[in-house]
Amino acid sequence: MNLRGTFMEQSSDTEQKPGPLSGITVLDFSRVLAGPYCTMILADLGARVIKVERFGTGDDTRAFGPFVGEESAYFMCFNRGKESISLDIKFPRDRELLERLLDSSDVVVENFRPGVMERLGYGPERLAKTHPHIVYTSISGFGHSGPFSELPGYDMVVQAMGGVMSLTGWPDGEPARVGTSFGDLGAALFGAVGILASLYSRSRNAQGSRVDIGMLDCQAALMETALARYDVEGKVPTRTGDNHPSLAPFETFMAEDGKFVICAGNDTLFLLMADALGAPQMALKPEFLTNDLRVQNRDRLVDEVEEITKVKPMQHWIEALNEAGVPCAPINTIDRLFSNPQLLARNMIVKVKGEGDTAVRTAGNPIKMSTVSEVDPESPIRAPMLNEHREAILAELMAKNGAYAPTSRPHCEADETNDHPFVESIAKA
Repeated sequence: MNLRGTFMEQSSDTEQKPGPLSGITVLDFSRVLAGPYCTMILADLGARVIKVERFGTGDDTRAFGPFVGEESAYFMCFNRGKESISLDIKFPRDRELLERLLDSSDVVVENFRPGVMERLGYGPERLAKTHPHIVYTSISGFGHSGPFSELPGYDMVVQAMGGVMSLTGWPDGEPARVGTSFGDLGAALFGAVGILASLYSRSRNAQGSRVDIGMLDCQAALMETALARYDVEGKVPTRTGDNHPSLAPFETFMAEDGKFVICAGNDTLFLLMADALGAPQMALKPEFLTNDLRVQNRDRLVDEVEEITKVKPMQHWIEALNEAGVPCAPINTIDRLFSNPQLLARNMIVKVKGEGDTAVRTAGNPIKMSTVSEVDPESPIRAPMLNEHREAILAELMAKNGAYAPTSRPHCEADETNDHPFVESIAKA
């Protein structure tokens, strides 16, 4: 069912590293972040990802900064290792090409509002009949059922509605957005899990399945114990700043030259922390004997720890705590990640580039597997130019199936309108 052919064998720019998804072809209709991040994970694991983009502008993020020359670094980061083709399904030849691509694809991913793909004639119910092998994955703000399903959902909308903003920030401050697109990225990860589970199921029964991911659902699932805490205690969880509401000490502490983190999440670690700080008697105080007591007396605990930590630089304390086996860390700014020895040792800083020669450093694949070859951090991974692979894909299909002429296909609304399906309809999605 895969479309891997001569083009993929000959092109070093888009060739995927061997991995567990080698032989799987993903037809990616998604754009911006949630869908592209999901398919990036699949590409990193060896799948072939063919990105279907609208004519003229392509994925919205091609116009997002920062830019390297005229190319978007944002786009490069999340579309590395993919191929690009533009289709206008008003035209029979492109409709036919899309049908051939569907015939040979294993997974479809889209992140439009519910109804868009149905109007184009490529919704999940139709494909379940004509292409039953396909794993059809939809990622949207609120999923394809429920009273909010038709509403638009952006990352910050679901961060607000899903509760995470109410838990982020300081108690006396305003609710805050998580510093990354937590809503999009959470949905992308759950989408990838759903796809992998569906592919495993298909290996047993030869049937594709529908994966329906709602960003709001994913936010609720990532609330850790906040929902249960309210249900048990009857108190609405609120912002706790830099500490964990159920663990102490589990927060930042001031050293002589700045703040750093200590996470002594159980009684044993608290004993080790007290010893590392040169204050073993602290662990014997009645108000600090258990984690629950330490949570209740958090302010006093923080004061006592900082009386000690303020007198020496943070590196001194980090070395002492690491020696004792107590989790701790400096609060790194982003620039320091590029020289972090642990990230470098695990090839977590990779380079991506577009058409130009200048590469951009970004995060690599965190899924380390014995069956996946590591990417050379010094060899940039290509992100495609808009429609870069159209001719190669056409040649590949013709080599496999011979020349073809447009044929009739199942009726869809796009046949009756003058809409440009991958410009106007999708731009409004």
